[in-house]
Amino acid sequence: MTTASQQELDDFRAQVSAWMKDNKPADPGFLLPQTFMEVGSERVLEFLREWQHKIWSAGYLGMAWPKEYGGGGMEPIFQNIVDKEMKRHAVPICFNVIGLSWTGPLINDIGTEEAKKKYLKGILSAEDVWCQGFSEPDHGSDLGSVQCRAERDGDDYVINGTKIWTTMGNYAKYMILLARTGPAEPRKYDGLSFFLAPMHIDGVDPRPIQKMTGEYGFCETFFTDARIPASTLMGKEGNGWKVAMQTLQYERGAEAGAAGGLMAVRTVVSDLIEELRHVKRDGEPVLHDPVVRDRLVQFLMEEKSLSLGERRQAHAALNSDYPWSLALSGKLRASEFAREMRKFAVSVQGAHGSLYVGDEDALAGGFWQRAYFNNFSTTIGGGTSQVQANIVGERVLGLPKD
Repeated sequence: MTTASQQELDDFRAQVSAWMKDNKPADPGFLLPQTFMEVGSERVLEFLREWQHKIWSAGYLGMAWPKEYGGGGMEPIFQNIVDKEMKRHAVPICFNVIGLSWTGPLINDIGTEEAKKKYLKGILSAEDVWCQGFSEPDHGSDLGSVQCRAERDGDDYVINGTKIWTTMGNYAKYMILLARTGPAEPRKYDGLSFFLAPMHIDGVDPRPIQKMTGEYGFCETFFTDARIPASTLMGKEGNGWKVAMQTLQYERGAEAGAAGGLMAVRTVVSDLIEELRHVKRDGEPVLHDPVVRDRLVQFLMEEKSLSLGERRQAHAALNSDYPWSLALSGKLRASEFAREMRKFAVSVQGAHGSLYVGDEDALAGGFWQRAYFNNFSTTIGGGTSQVQANIVGERVLGLPKD
């Protein structure tokens, strides 16, 4: 519930809209990422770092975070307005997503005063890039089987092991790291610890991985006798699974507290319809095809359902039948909707659907093909769609694990 009047909110929206219009960066002359998982070069990184810093300096990022740590100390509704205006004006993304949406909220909620002072402002200003060290090459989504080890040695922990899909690991200053400090007994989830680990130290080697889109954004990160301060431990030793699950709640959108900002280039059905106006099949506009039109209407209904569900989620009385159902299913529903829509966008192009970025004949410069390929990472990161479906089945519907 906000204490601001509707007039105050309307005036603020107009102010933000004017600022976005006046400050939206010009085309830099190179391909910008659709999500934070495609930041693969120094020039892209610096462009986005400068843009995020500009938004924060204007007071439009971290508006609900405490003032003493670089935030605005305002009601969340003001950040919501900013985020919507960023989408409407189609400005570049805020790239430091792991810091803004996962690490920052975690530190705000359970971090020490020292951690808040040390980390939060740098996350907002884009000075400090964060990455995530959860997944490992041989274990995928099975975080309980983490083998990367952290052994206590005096005032340090010594880290040995490997992490995979470390987004922006080669640029990050810090990593949220899940490592094994004890035996997996009596459950495999036991013996894990959570660290706010520095990356710019000896023994840490992030190696970029080329994606099928041709871009770089992920890394495989190798730890060889890397020493991190024991003070970077988040919570108690051996309590890492609980901290990691809380982090994943932020990642999946089930917990509030994110700093805000535009996290990905949006793809909406109206944009797809506009693009398809230029597509013909057998000499006729593809939009005249009743099957195509029917599918587009289905997408429009699904898109509206997601939007209304997001609004409904904020009102507990509207979720009494299955509490947390919308929060826990949001990531699954949104990523699968985007995947299906983008897949359709490519398939309906016919032979042109095989063209890609850089081909002068590609529809919209190959935007939809690139968006479709990039969407695979969103159906995997934060827990695969299969894992998300299990979460809904167990925690919302009460189904047994077996």
